[in-house]
Amino acid sequence: MAQGSNFVDYVKICCRSGQGGAGSAHLHRDKFTSKGGPDGGDGGRGGHVMLKGNSQLWTLLHLKYRKHVIAENGEPGGSALKSGKTGKDEILEVPLGTIARDAETGKILFEITKDGETRILTPGGRGGQGNWHFKTPTLQTPRFSQPGEPGLEQWMILELKVLADVGLVGFPNAGKSTLLSVLSAAKPEIADYPFTTLVPNLGIVSYRDNRSFVMADIPGIIEGASTGKGLGLRFLRHIERNSVLLFLVPADTGRTIHQEYDILLKELEDYNPELMHKPRILAISKSDMLDAELMQEMEADVPAIPYVFISSVAQKGMLELKDMLWKAINEN
Repeated sequence: MAQGSNFVDYVKICCRSGQGGAGSAHLHRDKFTSKGGPDGGDGGRGGHVMLKGNSQLWTLLHLKYRKHVIAENGEPGGSALKSGKTGKDEILEVPLGTIARDAETGKILFEITKDGETRILTPGGRGGQGNWHFKTPTLQTPRFSQPGEPGLEQWMILELKVLADVGLVGFPNAGKSTLLSVLSAAKPEIADYPFTTLVPNLGIVSYRDNRSFVMADIPGIIEGASTGKGLGLRFLRHIERNSVLLFLVPADTGRTIHQEYDILLKELEDYNPELMHKPRILAISKSDMLDAELMQEMEADVPAIPYVFISSVAQKGMLELKDMLWKAINEN
């Protein structure tokens, strides 16, 4: 199976909620009562289309080919004040970090952030009232009732933004996937060509005293990603949900450390200025090829943020990096 075929972070679906059942206009009759009063029951509510958070899901793949979601109609009311049955709700389970958006207006309706959290996406029609609601001293036998309200039919967009404690930010081939594979049990594809990573990868990083945090490897950003170049624009939204941003700059970069960091930072700022408020840490990767003198020269050009020299292959600086990340996560 090709990489990315099982990761879907955007779906557009047509949701149709159920129509409410009509109220009953029945008048009570039995062998002892020839002219009884109104006893028509209320109609049942139409089914909702709902979203429910599921922490075991990490993609919207199960909704990719389900274009129409239709909830059940409510049943009409009956005699003897019997209410109609409520239409069955259609509940769509989604991963945490899923945003529901109106496809026509683009307005964000809500976001699912907790396991088991349930929100109404498209509400069902209200059931009509039976005729017993309308009896008065001057109208003792009303022969009318309310019809049920129609359901709604709307196109909705579900958009997933990966939830993680740490988001890896860097150019293609900066060593993000290698770092994730070393720090966690995740097995992202690793190769010596750009854009090896085509989808976000999540890994759980073990820390001291049986503690852990979640790290996300975001596909490589290139200069101009915020304007639609490369893969960055599609996946920049996943960085919005990360608590701490870990910038990864390789020691063998063709630019200076500061220049590469500034380019990455500008792309994030152009995409969403609010990302500038997140804690940032710089990791200079592939530092196993550096001697003490080269490191000292590079330190003179490092941005004024916490930084560490690391090597995923040589397992250098891993514990120091974890300590810095854990501190930043808890301070945030």
